[in-house]
Amino acid sequence: MPQHLFVELYIFVLAVFVGFQLISKVPSVLHTPLMSATNAIHGIVLVAAFTVAVSVHGTLGIVLSTGAVFLATLNVVGGFVVTDRILGMFRTRKAAE
Repeated sequence: MPQHLFVELYIFVLAVFVGFQLISKVPSVLHTPLMSATNAIHGIVLVAAFTVAVSVHGTLGIVLSTGAVFLATLNVVGGFVVTDRILGMFRTRKAAE
């Protein structure tokens, strides 16, 4: 395996670990506002995943980039669903009907 692949794998594992540690320290009251505030970041991740998907070569690259597009799409859709549910809690009965 090329050395740059090990470096990239190391950065990925480190990012997953740091991300998990950061999110686990956020109080549960702030999870929903945090998710709704990061919808723009999820959109940027989706654009980046599309950009990578069109420039890869080889079977492994295609599989990984397709997975990245799928997961980024889940992030965007999930963020908007959660935001819509939270905003629905603040609607009055008359406005909701």
